[in-house]
Amino acid sequence: MELNLSRCWRVGESGAAEPVCRRLAVLRFRENLQDVLPSLPAQDDYFLLKWLRARSFDVPKSEAMLRKHLEFRKYMDADNIASWEAPEVIRRYMSGGMCGYDREGSPVWYDVIGPLDARGLLLSVSKQDLLKNKFRDCELLRRECEEQSRKLGRKIEMVLMVFDCEGLGLKHLWKPAVDTYGELLAMFEENYPESLKRLFIVKAPKIFPVAYNLVKHFLSEDTRRKVVVLGSNWKEVLQKYIDPEQIPVQYGGTLTDPDGDPKCSSKINYGGDVPQHYYVRDQLAQQYEHSVVVNRGSSHQVEYEILFPGCVLRWQFRTEGADVGFGVYLKTKAGERQRAGAMTEVYPNQRYNSHLVPEDGSLTCSTPGIYVLRFDNTYSYLHAKRVSYSVEVLLPDAEAAAAHGHSEESLDHSP
Repeated sequence: MELNLSRCWRVGESGAAEPVCRRLAVLRFRENLQDVLPSLPAQDDYFLLKWLRARSFDVPKSEAMLRKHLEFRKYMDADNIASWEAPEVIRRYMSGGMCGYDREGSPVWYDVIGPLDARGLLLSVSKQDLLKNKFRDCELLRRECEEQSRKLGRKIEMVLMVFDCEGLGLKHLWKPAVDTYGELLAMFEENYPESLKRLFIVKAPKIFPVAYNLVKHFLSEDTRRKVVVLGSNWKEVLQKYIDPEQIPVQYGGTLTDPDGDPKCSSKINYGGDVPQHYYVRDQLAQQYEHSVVVNRGSSHQVEYEILFPGCVLRWQFRTEGADVGFGVYLKTKAGERQRAGAMTEVYPNQRYNSHLVPEDGSLTCSTPGIYVLRFDNTYSYLHAKRVSYSVEVLLPDAEAAAAHGHSEESLDHSP
């Protein structure tokens, strides 16, 4: 009779049967992987259990996941990734870095979101380079865990992460940037299961719930349970998990670089605006959901109902042949078309050379109501304009919004 390992595991979580079920699962998993065991990054039970847990001890699914990971490692030339040199613009302007260890010896990784110029990076390098750079970071952290295990004489398998969200703003919600970040998160989830110990969000601004809602579907339930938004006492909470001597002064500890730099910039890159001389393209290929011809002397209005404050309107558009005016308005009367002068202007109307460079933007809606995106061609007496555009309403994540401002709050309340 086939043994139901996932059921056995659930029963075993609180009973003596657990070690037996775990051993049976690992033995079966290891047997199925005999042909690839020598090429695995590690071959011990700890490593195999990561993949089993990630697929709820469904051995065939765990095997498929791990074999896919091995193909990815070949594709990324994992054996030589540590010596791979990223393009200069990534080395100088991709923020983040490993710095220190938590109280249990796990490496600590800092991501610094605010200064990150995602648009500049995407205009300067290929998405493949960004993916390879993140893969290298993950591999370095995995090897650091192995080194810590040897030093401390106990198994270190996970990384503690601190996301500094100060400065997170509308520019970070640029759709190509969010899509790319989602791909990086998916790569981490698919190739490094059970590797995140805890993820602390510090200095989260009001827009954080919207940003989190855009990327949370890339995260597994297990990962979402480990995301914790810290409030104003975030420095105290970090010191609960990390000795102050292992925390940069920048984040409330006592650690500095040898030259006294409180940011520990030799270990953590703080990013910054990418100079345009690094750009290799002036725009990214875009696909648009709608296309309309705005006749000469007229305008085209698109309405979106915003039900509660904190939502974000995000748009992208381009025109063919000539410029077009664009602005966003809030209706003062529902149920009827209003002229621009009768509405409240919330995003100033101006002309854009969107036939040369596609335009994109966003607006945080502080007031519920009917918002009108208006493409203006009233100034043109000779030419109609074809406008291709996409518009989205970005909703805040309810749990993130509730957690924002609390002293410490997990973003997943599932049992």
